[in-house]
Amino acid sequence: MCDVPMLGAIADDFTGATDLAIMLRRNGHRVAVAIEDHDPGERVRAGLDALVIALKSRTAPVEEAVAATRAAHQRLLDWGARRVYVKYCSTFDSTDEGNIGPVLDAVADRAGAERVVVVPSLPANGRTVREGLLHVNGQLLEHSPMRHHPLTPMTRSRVADLLRPQTRHEVAEVHLDVVRSGRDALRAALEGTTARYVVVDAVDDADLAVIGSAVAEDVVVSGGSGLALGLPDPNGDVSGWTAPASARRAVLCGSASTATRRQIADATRTQPGLRVDPVAAVRTPDLEFSRISAWAVQQPEDSVPIIYSTGEDADLVPEVDGRPVAPAVETVLARVARTLVRSGVRHLLVAGGETSGAVVRSLGVGVLRAGPEIAPGICWAAATAFNNREIALALKSGNFGPDDLFTSAWDRLA
Repeated sequence: MCDVPMLGAIADDFTGATDLAIMLRRNGHRVAVAIEDHDPGERVRAGLDALVIALKSRTAPVEEAVAATRAAHQRLLDWGARRVYVKYCSTFDSTDEGNIGPVLDAVADRAGAERVVVVPSLPANGRTVREGLLHVNGQLLEHSPMRHHPLTPMTRSRVADLLRPQTRHEVAEVHLDVVRSGRDALRAALEGTTARYVVVDAVDDADLAVIGSAVAEDVVVSGGSGLALGLPDPNGDVSGWTAPASARRAVLCGSASTATRRQIADATRTQPGLRVDPVAAVRTPDLEFSRISAWAVQQPEDSVPIIYSTGEDADLVPEVDGRPVAPAVETVLARVARTLVRSGVRHLLVAGGETSGAVVRSLGVGVLRAGPEIAPGICWAAATAFNNREIALALKSGNFGPDDLFTSAWDRLA
């Protein structure tokens, strides 16, 4: 293992944190995810090459997101990290007010970083940047399903244009021809700009390797999880992960994404499914929680109950009585997760960033120990729940994963 300081990372949601941990682990980093302000302890930290702090700040008010990020950054510094990776979604989910720009400003200012690369590309999941334009599965971001995201609708595709309203600093671009000229050419281009933020093209993993090599000594880097593939390999021993014993399983879906809906449709052809009633989640949450919990614990032990919020377009209900539905559904699902674990569920797959955060908090999980990759951006992680039971969690971003994920993911625990 290289004698280098631990890499610290700050992710703006829980699924993003596990996504980054996957890529770091794939690249030889012994890595764990610390949930919000939890301290894994000196013994655990001493055995890591990288530590990711998972925040729930992507859609939080700007001031709250910046404060949480600053606190996380300080903890990483206190724990010995001298390089920081700011991880955001590969679709650059944000608004003109933030939160990506304000968070980057806060970290770069404290670290004294004169320049920070901006690399959202994640080619394995169809996210690429060419000529400064972000594409999702070959479509410009503004033409992708992200255009209709309920919290962060993405109506532009040039990453620099998305970032500029969020920061007082200059934003530049470096295009693919420079990246393809190699590490030294890219490094020279980065050093030759006066801009603090530089959006760098990448359309495949080889491009990410060049970028990672060029910024290996930078005190701050930023991007989706893909950039981690290009960072220097510390040659850590990542083989020590073991899954909790075979047990009951369940899936909780708060995401309304197209990919998750396909996964629900595929799974419920063979597995029991139950939809959360949005009206009841808002008006009578205790009764809705009781209804769902009673149904879930009665399902056959060898089944995979699928509990979901949105299976088709008609299920989308943004508000009830003027109150937003999404937080109410997340709260119900988080309470159900606790009941499921108490009743014997030890393997739990959660879809949706906000839902994942709510579930992990409800379960009292402090550290996720990254394990086998299920699909690009999704892994199993071992954790200790509120009742001191070892569980396996998979936290899935809404848009990630193959259609059969909810039935095939368990094979990786065998």
